[in-house]
Amino acid sequence: MRISVFGLGYVGCVSAACLASMGHEVIGVDVNQVKVDLVNDGKAPVVEERIGELTADVVRTGALRATTDVREAIMDSEVSLVCVGTPSEPNGSLCTTYLERVTEEIGAALAERGGRHTVVFRSTMLPGTCLNLLVPILEKSLGGTVGVDVGVAVNPEFLREGTSVRDFFDPPKTVIGELDQASGDAVAALYEGLPGEVFRVPVPTAEAIKYADNAFHGLKIGFANELGAVCQALGVDSHQVMDVFLADRKLNISPAYLRPGFAFGGSCLPKDLRSLVHAAQRADVSVPILSHVLPSNADHLQRAVELVERTGKRRVGMFGLSFKPGTDDLRESPLVELAERLFGKGYDLKIHDANVSLSRLIGANREYIETRLPHLAQLLADSVDEVLQHAEVCLVGTKDPAVLSALPHGGGQVIVDLIRLPDAETRRTEPGYMGLAW
Repeated sequence: MRISVFGLGYVGCVSAACLASMGHEVIGVDVNQVKVDLVNDGKAPVVEERIGELTADVVRTGALRATTDVREAIMDSEVSLVCVGTPSEPNGSLCTTYLERVTEEIGAALAERGGRHTVVFRSTMLPGTCLNLLVPILEKSLGGTVGVDVGVAVNPEFLREGTSVRDFFDPPKTVIGELDQASGDAVAALYEGLPGEVFRVPVPTAEAIKYADNAFHGLKIGFANELGAVCQALGVDSHQVMDVFLADRKLNISPAYLRPGFAFGGSCLPKDLRSLVHAAQRADVSVPILSHVLPSNADHLQRAVELVERTGKRRVGMFGLSFKPGTDDLRESPLVELAERLFGKGYDLKIHDANVSLSRLIGANREYIETRLPHLAQLLADSVDEVLQHAEVCLVGTKDPAVLSALPHGGGQVIVDLIRLPDAETRRTEPGYMGLAW
């Protein structure tokens, strides 16, 4: 394919050279004449493993050249990759100045060119940037309609500086945010033959994935460093701890716990986090990430309260009460905390959990309820139907089949989904459905 790459920084330079080495005909574009001259001399404008030799090879064969002329690049290509920078503004917001400028220039050149062309945004940008900001700019400059006169896609990169060439040829995944199938097909053709799973998703999803990845990477680094500092203060070998931690592929390095849902609770996580943070404080070790996990969890629980408040209704039915489905463990259950908050705010509440019966509760569970929610007996209902007949708002915190099969459709009652119901995608289009974080 004939490809133009706008922006010859790390992402653009590596993408251009790697695509050229795969047999594509690539023209790089940059406003910086020095970068353009370097590429045309067969030299990479960035220092990176393998990029120097790769650039020299593809320039020598004529597969890669560079220019400052946007019009020339558009006329000589069928796909454009936009790889310009999106730095932070002083207040932390995303700077889209370079994106807007290059989109306008591409649109103006395309108005003159005619014929199908696909503009692929590879720059990191927040969800909504492409459809709400860049597409209107492109259509105005082009004098045409995106999806008809020109294709648009978002194709985030997952290249690490230092190993970016290696990452290009062995990506963890390929993500294509497609406005239409033809646009997605054009992007998929660029990377044909590369390993890794390909995800073709809506444009805003592709924009968000890059942020999910980078936020989690930062969180992992911060977590490891904070835990290391606590271990050092307590005289423990942090690397030995993490070696064992990383060996757990079932719970630790796995998809476990990484689906948006309701707040966590139970007899382990809250108390162990409190103990660890307390130990760090006693050792004068600052652990801002670890110390904010429980407050973050509390804020997430508060979102459920606010969803109920937003309905303006007072009769609430709650399905699920125990900390974990299939048990009667109520210790630090977030559903118990939610029930307590709603009851304290004067909501007319009924609760059903098939595993929880006050007459059967003994020991720590009974003591916990008598202390934290002494009015539980009058709130518990024996059947799903009893709760449904009472409720204007149904809070669903369990995947009990008896509950799922009885939940109404169509907006007669408000459904506040705390667990992402199996039919959530269908329900999202129904009036009265409210998902906690989806």
